[in-house]
Amino acid sequence: MNILVTGIAGFIGSHTAERLLSLGHNVVGVDNFCDYYSLELKQMNARAVEDKGAQIIKMDLRHPEDYKLLSTDFHYIFHFAAQPGISQTSTFEDYFTNNIIATKYLIDFALKCKDLKLFVNIGTSSIYGLEATFPEDVMAKPASHYGVTKLAAEQLVLQKSRELQMQSCSLRLYSVIGPRERPEKMYTKLIDLGLKDEAFPLYEGSDKHLRSFTYVGDIVDGIVSVIGNEEKVDGEIFNLGTEVEHTTQDGIDAVAEVLGKEIKIDIQPKRAGDQLRTKANIDKARRLLNYDPKTTLIESVRSQVEWFKANCI
Repeated sequence: MNILVTGIAGFIGSHTAERLLSLGHNVVGVDNFCDYYSLELKQMNARAVEDKGAQIIKMDLRHPEDYKLLSTDFHYIFHFAAQPGISQTSTFEDYFTNNIIATKYLIDFALKCKDLKLFVNIGTSSIYGLEATFPEDVMAKPASHYGVTKLAAEQLVLQKSRELQMQSCSLRLYSVIGPRERPEKMYTKLIDLGLKDEAFPLYEGSDKHLRSFTYVGDIVDGIVSVIGNEEKVDGEIFNLGTEVEHTTQDGIDAVAEVLGKEIKIDIQPKRAGDQLRTKANIDKARRLLNYDPKTTLIESVRSQVEWFKANCI
């Protein structure tokens, strides 16, 4: 199958592209290689995927003219590209254009792909709001510009299923960790600062926040499971993550254990929009897609530390 992966140079997009290639698919990836975080890291991810056989095209999904760089013979589209997370440096316009406008233009392109079997939107547990412990049919209450715009993007995609214009689904991911995690994310920062013997900035009270820290390999298992299940997933939303909860402090302790050294902490003021609890309710994905994540927190951290030491020091 011919598969388009947007945001292919990113954390989860690059891992998914590699899995798709290992399954025998032809993968074309697009990325705008923005400087939201280290371009060097994105380029390293891109090289790893290209070395395994993917074609990567630099383009910006917000620019309609860039779509001329793509053919229309795709069977699947996996849409990872987005303005991610909660960041004080990101404006509402950043979230709006990258998450809503770009998705609308990508949908317009997808409708020109006559052999398209499925458009897979990559969503987020941030859509639920400050607590994300619910099944997919609970009303979303996003508490950040990121969550609001990702919900809008998700609905733009699913609208096309309701209109019977194309088959689509959305996968809401929970607290993904592992090799290639972005530099500003918790585990990468913990590992980096721990190795440097520098203090980790911890938002006040967040040590007690609960998270479904899910290994990227387990997330990719769920993502690729939609292939061949188009009738089951069309128009549907699925939570993907682990059912096991850990506090932020558990994560800090796990990194300290793997590194064999204490993590210094620097308490920072609370951050607006931070989720208090995420616990993936995966009953639906387990039932319809046989989804069954099994990687433990300590196994995930060991894998990420090994990758970081090999690639980022």
